[in-house]
Amino acid sequence: MNWITNYVRPKINSMLGRREVPENLWIKCPETGEMVFHRDLEENKWVIPQSGFHMKMPAKARLKDLFDGGIYEAFPQPKVAQDPLKFRDSKKYSDRLRDSRAKTELEDTIVAGLGQVQGIKLVAVAHEFNFIGGSLGIAAGEAIVKAFERAIAEKCPLVMFPASGGARMQEGILSLMQLPRTTVALNMLKEAGLPYIVVLTNPTTGGVTASYAMLGDIHMAEPGAEIGFAGKRVIEQTLREKLPEGFQTSEYLLEHGMVDMVVKRHDIPETLERVLNILMKKPAKAVKRDTATELAPLPVAASA
Repeated sequence: MNWITNYVRPKINSMLGRREVPENLWIKCPETGEMVFHRDLEENKWVIPQSGFHMKMPAKARLKDLFDGGIYEAFPQPKVAQDPLKFRDSKKYSDRLRDSRAKTELEDTIVAGLGQVQGIKLVAVAHEFNFIGGSLGIAAGEAIVKAFERAIAEKCPLVMFPASGGARMQEGILSLMQLPRTTVALNMLKEAGLPYIVVLTNPTTGGVTASYAMLGDIHMAEPGAEIGFAGKRVIEQTLREKLPEGFQTSEYLLEHGMVDMVVKRHDIPETLERVLNILMKKPAKAVKRDTATELAPLPVAASA
């Protein structure tokens, strides 16, 4: 069967001039089942046009979309020990790293950079969920610490976009140590009097939620994002009772005071600008008004 698949079929296709069609040209909306052409989805910031469902957005694409003109200085990935525990489950951890690097073209899960958003200089950090579930390991922790240090050196805010399943089990206690390390770096930013904004995306869970993802000055969240520590199924099995509808979604957490606002992806840059101007005590940007569309004064009632 391998001989037929690997040799005969490609040979026939080449003779007939047929091309292999990628399987991801059309993306299915998880909510409505609507099929969306991949280019249309990318142009709409990975948001399904009809339903408004927010798909996972690649980390590089998120930073390019966030910064003015897509221009920013990308931070290099810090060099750290690879596979320190020589871990192996169903496959070697080193093999998982190699496969994820080939798939995402990234060294690890964190992408960070310095640029301007609506004219405000800031450092942005984003998780790439397609790299081992955006999990937090030594390399990711070091990259986050370096990003906080750079923000302090540049005297500018830092915006975090977590998307993670939590700590990376293949690195054991070394992964868990990244929780206090990133928290210390975060506190250094706050001691410098600089804002720290978190934009929670789908999903944000585990050790990431238990550390820097829930320590922001302001917490925004994308619509429908799953946010929590343990998974819904684990909680239900532990409590032996059914959880409320929409539990652990952005909207549920907003209603219960865990996040400050739910913001659509298209509105994030403008919302960040308004929030950062308030936190940094800067005047709001003047709003340009069209005199032709301004409201006319109310008519004065005639005197009796």
